[in-house]
Amino acid sequence: MPWLYILIFVGSCLVLVRSGTWVIRSLTRIARVLEWSKFLVAFVLMAFATSLPELFVGITSALHHQPELSFGNVIGSNIINLTLIVALAVFLASGLKLKRKVARTDSLLTALFAFLPILMILDGSLSRPDGVILLVALWIYLTFLFKRRAKRVKAFSNSLIRDLPRFKSFLKDIGLFLGGIGLLLLSAEGIVWSASSFAEAFGLPLITLGILIVALGTNLPEIVFGVKAVAMGHKEMVLGNLMGSVIANSTLVLGVTVLIYPLQIFKLSPYLVGIIFTVFTALFFAIFARTDRKITRKEALALLSIYVLFVASQLLIR
Repeated sequence: MPWLYILIFVGSCLVLVRSGTWVIRSLTRIARVLEWSKFLVAFVLMAFATSLPELFVGITSALHHQPELSFGNVIGSNIINLTLIVALAVFLASGLKLKRKVARTDSLLTALFAFLPILMILDGSLSRPDGVILLVALWIYLTFLFKRRAKRVKAFSNSLIRDLPRFKSFLKDIGLFLGGIGLLLLSAEGIVWSASSFAEAFGLPLITLGILIVALGTNLPEIVFGVKAVAMGHKEMVLGNLMGSVIANSTLVLGVTVLIYPLQIFKLSPYLVGIIFTVFTALFFAIFARTDRKITRKEALALLSIYVLFVASQLLIR
C-alpha cells in the first residue's frame, strides 16, 4: 500500500506541474494584452498563478481538517523560493539585478510578509481572525500596488471591448485559466490524500511532509519558470515571481486555509526548525537583494547553503 500512496503522490505532482504550466501560459498571453511591465507581470500574475498549487493544497488540507500540512507547505515553499530557486537563477544568469526601485522595496516587504504568519503562530494557533488579518494585509498591499494603474486599466477595458477578435482571444485564455484551476484542484486533492496516508503509514508528522516533500512538489512551476525566464533573457521576471509567490503564500494561502479550518499547535517542536529557518531566509534575502542592487553568486551560494542546512536539519531531527 505505501507504494500506491507514492504513485498517487507522484502522479498528482505531475498533474499539478502540468496544470500549473497551463495556467502560466494562459496568464502570459493575458499579460501581453494588458501590456504590463515584466516585473509587474511576474510579481502579480505569474506569482499568483504559481501559488495556486499551494492555495489548493491549503484548501483541500483544511477541508480534511489537516491545516498543518498547508502551513508546512507554505513554510517550505517560502524557504525554497528565497534560497534554492533564487540560487539556481543567479548561477544561470551570473547574478540578478534589481533595477527598479519597486523591486528593491518589494524585497523588504517580501521579508516582512514572510515574518507575519510566524509572528501570528507564536500564540499557539492561526485562528480565523488571523486569517482575516492576512487577507486584509494582502488587499491593502495590492490596492497600493495598483493605485497608480487604475486609469490605464480603465482605458484597456474600453479598447478591448471595441476589438472583438482580441476580446474573444482574451476570453479563451480566461477559459484555459479556469480549466487549469480545475486540474489544480483535482491534483491537490490527490496530494493531500496520498501525503496523509503516507505519513500515517510511516509515522511521519504532516508538518515535516509538508515542509520537505509537498513544498518541493508544489514549487516545481516556480523552478521551471525561473529557468525558462533566465534562458529567454527575462531575468527581471524571476525575482518578481518569487517575491510575489512568497507574499501570496504568506497571506492568501494561509489566510484562506485557516478561515476554512483554524490551525491549533499543541506541540511547537515540529514547527520550530521551519520557523527559525524562515526568519534567517527572509532576513538574508532582504539584505542580499538591497546591497549593491543585485544578488551575486557568493550570496546565492549562501542562500543555497541555508536550504541545504534546512533540509539536513529536518531529516536529522525526524
